[in-house]
Amino acid sequence: MHAIASDHIPERLFPVIDALCATGIGVAGIIARGPLGQSLHHGVGENTGGDQQKALDVIADEAFEQALGPAGVRYYASEEQEGVLTLGEGPFALAIDPLDGSSNIDVNVSIGTIFSVFEAKDGAEESFLRPASEQIAAGYIIYGPQTGLAVTFGQGTLMFVLDPETQVFELAEEAMAIPEAAKEYSINAGYRRHWPGWVKSFVEECEAGVEGPRGRDYSFRWVASLVAETHRILTRGGTFLYAGDARPAYAKGRLRMVYEVAPMAMLIEQAGGLATDGKTPILELTAESLHGKAPFVFGCRDEVTRVAELHG
Repeated sequence: MHAIASDHIPERLFPVIDALCATGIGVAGIIARGPLGQSLHHGVGENTGGDQQKALDVIADEAFEQALGPAGVRYYASEEQEGVLTLGEGPFALAIDPLDGSSNIDVNVSIGTIFSVFEAKDGAEESFLRPASEQIAAGYIIYGPQTGLAVTFGQGTLMFVLDPETQVFELAEEAMAIPEAAKEYSINAGYRRHWPGWVKSFVEECEAGVEGPRGRDYSFRWVASLVAETHRILTRGGTFLYAGDARPAYAKGRLRMVYEVAPMAMLIEQAGGLATDGKTPILELTAESLHGKAPFVFGCRDEVTRVAELHG
């Protein structure tokens, strides 16, 4: 039995998506047991980017690695691995953040898996260090009150939801569209003192509310889970900002281009939104290294366009 209903998924990509979903169902089950199972949030080391690895990061990474080789993935690039792994002779290269938002594991907040698919090239790293526009699929699995899959194959953004009775991802929305009237924005306000001027200007315009230049009141949101932030914006609109700032090692922000920024940018743009580095569309950019970071601004078109104007 397949883990996802096959309609709306390109036939050649179905084995990859099905393997992702089947593994995601297993990961969701582990998360749901929480402390009744094994300890998931304790630290087990650091990944290449210097972030602390949680036990669940490693569990998820190993599970996806084992599942994807037989599904047609030749090259596997994970945020939890230093380099690209060769899994088989298949036609695809898959980049993955196996467990996004792992700092929230122990507080029962929605976390997820982010993935991106390219046609494999002759070289392993070459398959990923290329324009983001060359992705042939991108998406995330969200583990929350519902387990869901948002995915695009370049013709709109689809939303599937896991039916807990059948354990199959069923199509819930065929063409997601980000609402145009934004009333929320997301940014890590704890580092406000380090923000560049254009970020401060955008936030101050939002804070000014109905009396300010935007002419409406905004609510502030911050979850520290990119999957949760993206899911909210896809569902009810808003804007997300994680730009570079003045902190050491944060000149290009915190998010990885290959594993987080590029796939989310494709999802957002296929749902009618915009995704930039503050000025330039992400899909026009090329990753410089496997674990390289990129500033990231995405959401409603008008809001992201305004950010670019302030960036100048």
